[in-house]
Amino acid sequence: MGQQPTKAADNVYCKYRKKAAAYNDRLNSREDAAVLLNISSASLADYELGIRRVPVDIVIKMADLYNAPELRNEHCRCECPLGFATPEINVDNLDRISIQALASFSKINCMKEDLLTIVEDGIISEDEVPKLNRIVSTLEELEAISKSLKGYIEKHLERRKSNVGNDN
Repeated sequence: MGQQPTKAADNVYCKYRKKAAAYNDRLNSREDAAVLLNISSASLADYELGIRRVPVDIVIKMADLYNAPELRNEHCRCECPLGFATPEINVDNLDRISIQALASFSKINCMKEDLLTIVEDGIISEDEVPKLNRIVSTLEELEAISKSLKGYIEKHLERRKSNVGNDN
């Protein structure tokens, strides 16, 4: 079997495995990756070719083995009927995540005043609904940013731990 998959090249699970192969040579081979995941190579091929859905427990193993916390997010957003509203996370650029976080934090100050005004009388009036929708939108934005930051930390701290272990 060749090193570069052709039919599975656009499959997200294959992409993450191949990306992780830069840090773990055994992931270049679907057979070796399957052994590390404790599944058959035929099952991994089916997942990477899109023939079968990847079970959640295998997605978790892949995300851990491939050091790709964003793979869990990708699976939830694209495969899980309950997760289609899950925001996409970005774990590649700490500077960008930080800027987005700071921008959202500044919105929180305004949002705090609006929320207090809305809930003060215990009733949400028609004219308060747009403000409440903006508050919810800001909270969703903050949720996505915090998940991106968490994913970034998981990914890069895990890689650092792996590199420290290889220095010995």
